[in-house]
Amino acid sequence: FWKDNVALLNLTDMARMLSSLLLVGAALQLRAEAPAFDEYQVKAAFLYNFAKFVQWPLGTFANSTDPIGICIVGQNPFGSTLENMVQGKKVGDRTFAVRRLADTQQAGQCQILFIGATESKRTRGLLDAVKSTGVLTVGESDDFTALGGIITLRLEGPRVHIQIALDTAEHAKLKVSSKLLNLAEIAKKQP
Repeated sequence: FWKDNVALLNLTDMARMLSSLLLVGAALQLRAEAPAFDEYQVKAAFLYNFAKFVQWPLGTFANSTDPIGICIVGQNPFGSTLENMVQGKKVGDRTFAVRRLADTQQAGQCQILFIGATESKRTRGLLDAVKSTGVLTVGESDDFTALGGIITLRLEGPRVHIQIALDTAEHAKLKVSSKLLNLAEIAKKQP
């Protein structure tokens, strides 16, 4: 009798353990399959898509097939993500060229200029250097638009929010599509 109960108990315990292991394994598999949020993959997608919803002033490009220059000032937080995202893609007849810059002296080849959070001490000077040049400036510091930037990509929880300084874009002679404006918070005008 005692041996039968131990065998039963062991079978019952084993069944419970097996069920638990299967549930834990399924949960781990689901978690492994769920894509992790990658802030800079999302920001790279925004940079690529901004080219579809911004119109640059006449004379920005030498010809109709000049690439759209996306430049990163300072440290590159994207790794190869941005290059991989735009590789082989076009907006109209234009391909993309991703460039890294130490400063804004070479910004003449840029239509989109990303200034990362690591450049916060230099942001105002960098923005002043490209002011009124038809360059779409994009940053990620909370005060980016207040300092004269055009678009801030701000992380709030698991989402990236867009803030656009429309007056600054207009001053740079950039036309921002209403489709993009509808997705964004419009920054208050600076005095």
